[in-house]
Amino acid sequence: RTPSFSVDPSDKVYHCFGCGVGGDIFQFVREKEDLGFAEAVEALAERYGVELEREQEDPQAEARRKQRERVGHLLSRTGVFYSAFLWDADEARAARKYLLERGLREETLREFGVGYAPSAWDKVLVRGQRAGFSVDEMRGAGLVTKGRSGGEYDRFRTRIMFPISDRRGRVVGFGARAMSSEQGAKYINTAETDLFRKSRMLYGLDKAKAAIAKARRAVVVEGYTDVIALHGGGIEEAVGVMGTAITEDQVAVLSGMVEEVVLALDADSAGQEAMLRAQRVAAGRRMRLRVAAMPAGEDPAEMLAAEGGAERFRGLVEGAVDLPEFRISMVLDRMADTSPGERDRALLEAAPVLAAMEESAAQNELVRRVADRLDVDPAMVMRKMASVPEDGGRAEAGERGGREMGEGPAPRSAPLTSRERRERALLAMCIARPKEGAEVLRRLSEEHLSESGAEGLRWLRVHLDEPTKGLPSEGTLTGLMSELVLLARSQPASPESMEVNFLQLEQRRLESEISAAGRGGDDARRAELSRERNSLLRRLAEAQHAVS
Repeated sequence: RTPSFSVDPSDKVYHCFGCGVGGDIFQFVREKEDLGFAEAVEALAERYGVELEREQEDPQAEARRKQRERVGHLLSRTGVFYSAFLWDADEARAARKYLLERGLREETLREFGVGYAPSAWDKVLVRGQRAGFSVDEMRGAGLVTKGRSGGEYDRFRTRIMFPISDRRGRVVGFGARAMSSEQGAKYINTAETDLFRKSRMLYGLDKAKAAIAKARRAVVVEGYTDVIALHGGGIEEAVGVMGTAITEDQVAVLSGMVEEVVLALDADSAGQEAMLRAQRVAAGRRMRLRVAAMPAGEDPAEMLAAEGGAERFRGLVEGAVDLPEFRISMVLDRMADTSPGERDRALLEAAPVLAAMEESAAQNELVRRVADRLDVDPAMVMRKMASVPEDGGRAEAGERGGREMGEGPAPRSAPLTSRERRERALLAMCIARPKEGAEVLRRLSEEHLSESGAEGLRWLRVHLDEPTKGLPSEGTLTGLMSELVLLARSQPASPESMEVNFLQLEQRRLESEISAAGRGGDDARRAELSRERNSLLRRLAEAQHAVS
């Protein structure tokens, strides 16, 4: 009914009046995909088949870009090799059988590029060298590693390979599952590289983006096979955290896409602890976290392999409860008995959960539930909540995990002051009526405006006829101009209303100077400014009458 996101196709700008973000198409892609400016340009060029010409690129930056492109090409080639080996090689027969017996569809496995790393020590190494890649490049891509005797060999051998892609669908690394317990760790990943940072990745996000937007939620599971099974079962909004550690970067990615996330993690203690971490790293973000309670000993892939598993899982997702409710239930269910010591322990664990919630009917209901179960007065629960430190225990989380556990919410645009709203309305009217606007801009001074308004004033004095042309790719000016252009299209403007807004800003300027003169003890200047203000107020009343 009241949309806050607006696009002007003629000026090619957008602005979200809900969160204050705006700009051109490049800024939109940067915000949506979490890319730098150059990456946003490259993504758009790739999408629409535009060949880029780079001028005056820093030689070192050019070398790094070209090297990243080569490494990306190497990873993509290797992923294709692993996938072909899985489906064609006799050696991979056991891996094929394992995957298919888990109920995973061949079509979906091929879509995700799942493969198999052969047992030979140097298959990838030799193929890469034959294709013109150096050992250093393959080591930098995390595909080969140095042996104890000094030689190089393939990092992944006799393992099922899961290519991990960025949001643009480019392979940046691999997850590898062992085929036997003698191989050591069940899962290993590509070593951290310039392209691959596990804490920032969500498995399957490149394939889930459209479904997440359509469903208006994301379903988060733990592993590769869980994601593949859910996509094969039609639940395509699923992504994986590749383990139970939910990081701040992963939460930031999801919060930029949806406001509701359903956690469908294993019901074991590690999965439950992961849900608690999720609430800590999501603190302060506009994100609703819900929990789909998975049956003990059953993961999503196992559920989907059974008859009617997809319907069962959808039922769990639809019936998901808010994370605070889940946490309180978990605390109360862990009570071994009703002894005073056990009840005190439960109250101590429940208080931070309740204190972290906003005042609401849901919070009151959970307070009553805790009080009833512990057989204490609700006032006692409230007192315990009041004693919780303001950080709600997040400081401990930060000590235990750094960025992975969360260092606080991402900054958001502060609400506009009445002065900022007024000045933006006036600048927008100047764009809507450039003839009268040029005169208003001449009369305005930077003392009338906030810092951002003064920046807009300086720009419009030169670019009033084409306010969005030639805007810088960095900074707040692009967002401000996109907002003003869209305001100019949607709000009425007249010389009379422009005069009212100008006089209101002039009134504020005078009152600020009067206050400064009073603090400085300059009574003569204060009296002079007061007379000037009285005259202004009469003019303002007349102007307001003309508008009404």
